[in-house]
Order: sequence, then C-alpha cells, then structure tokens
Amino acid sequence: MSAFELPDRDGVCVRADNPGPLTLSGTNTWIYGREPAWLIDPGPLLEDHLDAISAELDARGGLGAVLLTHDHQDHAQAVPELVKRFSPVPLAAARGTATPLSDGDRIGPFAVVATPGHAPDHLVFVADGVAFTGDAVLGEGSVFIASQLAEYLGALERLRALELELIAPGHGPLVRDPTAKLDEYIAHREAREQALLDALAAGLRAPAELLAAAWPEVAPQLRPIAELTLAAHMEKLAQEGRLPA
Repeated sequence: MSAFELPDRDGVCVRADNPGPLTLSGTNTWIYGREPAWLIDPGPLLEDHLDAISAELDARGGLGAVLLTHDHQDHAQAVPELVKRFSPVPLAAARGTATPLSDGDRIGPFAVVATPGHAPDHLVFVADGVAFTGDAVLGEGSVFIASQLAEYLGALERLRALELELIAPGHGPLVRDPTAKLDEYIAHREAREQALLDALAAGLRAPAELLAAAWPEVAPQLRPIAELTLAAHMEKLAQEGRLPA
C-alpha cells in the first residue's frame, strides 16, 4: 500500500495492495478536500487499506460521501465496511444506491460525466481541472471495453473538450497531460477498429481469427478480456451498419 498527493490540490491517493494484470499496481482510492472530505472508490476489502483510508478521513475532518466510478469489486468491495465505519454517510453511484447519479449531475465539488463502456454504470468525477476516471482512463496501458463502445468514445471526446489539467485514474500513476492521453486512447480504439475491418475484409470471421489479427500482442491471461473488447467493437460496427455480410 502506498500514498501520494495531487499536486497543488488538497487531495491524496491511497493505493490498495492488490496488484495484478487488471489492477496494475493496485486500486487507487482518492480522497479530496476536507471538512468534509470526499472519497472516490474505496477499493478492495483489505483491512490495512481501510485503516489507512479511515486515518486520512479522520485527519481531514470526516467523510462527506462515498462516490463510486463503477461497482466492480476492485473499486467497490470495501463500500459496506467503510460506510459502516462512518455511518451515516451517503453512497453516490450510478446504480444500487439511495443517491443515484447520472450524466450532468453535481455532487459536492464534482461534476458527473457518464462514461459507459468498461461498465454500463461507469462515471467520471471532475473537480478543479482534475478528472477522477476510475477505469475509463488508466494511468498506463489501455482499458477493456465490455459494451457501448460508441458511447465510450463519445465520453472520451467530452472529457478532452474540458481541457483538463490532470487525470487521477483508478489504476496507475497520475496523468499529467490529459489531452495527450485522451488522444492516445481514441487513436488506440480507432486503430483496433481499422485492424478489425481489415481482418473482416480479408474474409476472417471466427472470433479467434479476428482476435489474432486485431489483437496479436495480447497476453494469454488477458485473452478473455480482449474477447470482450472484440465483441464491443463488433457491436459498434453492427450498429453502424459496417459489418460485412
């Protein structure tokens, strides 16, 4: 577990000790402001991680609300225990809560941007030029997309238009050039789409063939994730009427 501060802002990241192929160096739990502080993504249910979060919140004058970018376990598993520790405190997310959030809402200092794709309930929280992006944009590498690829790309364009100063991701280091990172993410998806179109034009149809052609570098342990993203690309092409017969 490690911690680092947001430059020139009253925020800190407490990183959970759950590294892995999908979580990179661990899940980033972000705490922003004070009296009260706002917590984004409590992370996994690890006692040391919860203790570190609790100590930071106590030092900042308490907890105003727990915000969830999405409800995958590496981001949300610790929610019940954390809410119990600081009860009563609201939980704000896109679904499964008494404080539902949707695109364009505001909560505390944050504007809410819906970013479906990695998960249908995914949200990004933006305050003071910083976007807390969960798994919509990572500090390094790319993210898998389960569905709604067109909506995801549209959300990346909207984030780019905000002229952000920092991206505080759910995994990996801070992104200090958000425009370049968002350009990279959009270009990456466009390149995958073109590789897939080329494979389809060559007559490939089986998912394994398409995956080998458009995702040739994917590690074996990440193949199931790449297959999900392949399906999302195929779904987008079908919606746009761009699939061959």
